Amino acid sequence: MKSFLLKSTFKTDDIIFYSGLVAAEQINLQKGMNFNVKPEYSVFLMSLKKNAPYADEFDEKTGTLIYEGHDVPSNLADDPKTVDQPLLTPKGSLTENGKFFTAAHSYKMKLIEHPHKVKVYEKIKDGIWCYKGFFSLIDANIISTGTRNVFKFYLQPVEVKAFQKEITIPFSRLIPTNVKVEVWARDKGQCVKCGSTENLHFD
Repeated sequence: MKSFLLKSTFKTDDIIFYSGLVAAEQINLQKGMNFNVKPEYSVFLMSLKKNAPYADEFDEKTGTLIYEGHDVPSNLADDPKTVDQPLLTPKGSLTENGKFFTAAHSYKMKLIEHPHKVKVYEKIKDGIWCYKGFFSLIDANIISTGTRNVFKFYLQPVEVKAFQKEITIPFSRLIPTNVKVEVWARDKGQCVKCGSTENLHFD
């Protein structure tokens, strides 16, 4: 395990307190799926930790993030985990699932030239997040779990420069979550060089 915590500027794999996440996006993010936080991009909040509410995962073979859609609100079902994830709200407008599903298929059907951009933040522990950078939303499906239908969104990590030039990032450049959790615990959430607990970065 070579990763360690270093003090750094804001970039991919930075460690961010929730207040820093809110300050960076200039919005109080209370849900995992946030369509068009800015005109240029949306935001996903994700977790790969055991017992996370949704089955998000990285596919090492394809180098994609597979992000699970979100359930119906708890006020609409006794057990949201037993109900199909919704495309539409009760009033007939698109849910966040529906908005991202439409964006993915608009690109897949060549109705738009570029895939929708999504900034991703990964939860490491309560109040502690890791900035994962920009991803391109390249596909979306509705799949059956055997008991209900759920949305799956497929995203490729990219480097975006002025939202014009995009470079796909190899999966090998993404530090696995289990490594980050172990490193965070080992280094006690501090920079290994100066002991700072702010502006941290996995290296």
